[in-house]
Amino acid sequence: MALREVCLIGEPVLRAVAVPVAQFDQDLAELIADMFETMYAAPGRGLAAPQVGVSSRVFVTDVTWKNGPQTPIAFVNPEIFARAEDVVTGPEACLSIPDRAFDVNRPAWVAARWLDAHGAAQTARFEGPQAICFCHELDHLNGVLITDHGVER
Repeated sequence: MALREVCLIGEPVLRAVAVPVAQFDQDLAELIADMFETMYAAPGRGLAAPQVGVSSRVFVTDVTWKNGPQTPIAFVNPEIFARAEDVVTGPEACLSIPDRAFDVNRPAWVAARWLDAHGAAQTARFEGPQAICFCHELDHLNGVLITDHGVER
């Protein structure tokens, strides 16, 4: 595992639509391990591959580790297939936009599907912080930043 440099706002990789993952190999496993190490060191709750300079549809999250046990999840080729009509607004920060926070509207829950690091299909419904984090990181895979739809605090 290795720490990777986090790309900052203004770097083109953060505005590109990331490429779907086709190979579930050692390179992907190393990327995911490096992303977790980088996220925890930052310290963050989520990190998308474009944030470490890799245009790949991968992100990692762990929304509980700062206040309790770790719950790391790696998402490969993730997508939302259902979402709440109810919207919650709350503060979000981003490792690629240091020292700034934005109030962002997010669905109260999302139903998602993705592949894990080994290529196995997964589905889950996320609420609260995990739903917010999932949406935030999925935005990164689509070249969208919180500056695009949030209000700076």
